[in-house]
Amino acid sequence: MGSLFSKPKTPSVPKVDIEKDIRQYVSGYQKVLPDVISSEREYRPQFLGLNLGDVSTFLRGTDDQMGLFGLGRLSQQETSRNLAAAREADLASMMGMAPQFRGFAQTLSPEAQAQVEASAAEAARATQAARQLTPQEQRMAEQTAREAYASRGRLMGNEAVASEILNREGILGQKRAEAAQARNRAFGQAQEFYTQPGLMALGSAPLSYQAGQQQLGMGLGAIGSATPQMINPDVGVNVGMAQRAQQTNAAAAGAQAQSGWASGIFGALGSIGKGIAMSDISLKTDIAPTGETTKTGIPIYTYRYHGDKQKYRGVMAQDVERIQPNAVVQTESGYLAVDYSKL
Repeated sequence: MGSLFSKPKTPSVPKVDIEKDIRQYVSGYQKVLPDVISSEREYRPQFLGLNLGDVSTFLRGTDDQMGLFGLGRLSQQETSRNLAAAREADLASMMGMAPQFRGFAQTLSPEAQAQVEASAAEAARATQAARQLTPQEQRMAEQTAREAYASRGRLMGNEAVASEILNREGILGQKRAEAAQARNRAFGQAQEFYTQPGLMALGSAPLSYQAGQQQLGMGLGAIGSATPQMINPDVGVNVGMAQRAQQTNAAAAGAQAQSGWASGIFGALGSIGKGIAMSDISLKTDIAPTGETTKTGIPIYTYRYHGDKQKYRGVMAQDVERIQPNAVVQTESGYLAVDYSKL
């Protein structure tokens, strides 16, 4: 039995031998490998059959519950209804917003609006004018034909009449081309002023697209969460190894914590002073009375400090505090110590 003031032994830390651990693992695996192969050969077809049955049930369902195929059809029908409603709402929204955007564009740039309207009016005028010749244009076509034949000393005949008709058609063709150019200009200005900015403003993803993406995500999530679980024997091995590793780490951490805690206690013993020892009952375990007492009647016990295997003999600070309080010292950590020189 050690003396009261002897320093306890520091708990030994097992030496880490990685090579030994690996060899033990490989050796143990080699011993059980034949049994694993035998079990695989015997039971794998059964596991495969169970897994295939689970997959079939997952896809086709049971008597009381639809499988993935049935649920997929229901989801498709519901999605189609939701998309139809969302598309209808999109179209209604866009139709309602188009007049509002047109008014906004006109308010934003009255000058550009005036140019667009002028261009449209010019296109309408040119289109109307291209439908027939004016009296002046008619006389010009006739005069041109007559002058051409008169210069050659020929009288007005069928050829002159045909030339006059061609002249009229030429003038009308030119007017039609000018009308087409005017319409193109009006269309381009309207596109630039109304259509293109409007499409950009309405170009955000429509509600129907967002609804479809949401439905698709929900379906894929449901499929992923409902995938049948396959049995993998390696899981048991991995879990067992992980548990043993955790137990080993926990034991090592506990031993280290106890060692550090006890070292802190016994370090404090030396810092208190000669003849003074930590005697707080909360620091001790395996306390047993010896049947003896000090001169002042304080009971004497045998005990060990937490985290220390060595056994000691002495008093409890709480007993000394009741009988002889002048021999008790309270440390900075709050524990009670006893000045044995006063007992």
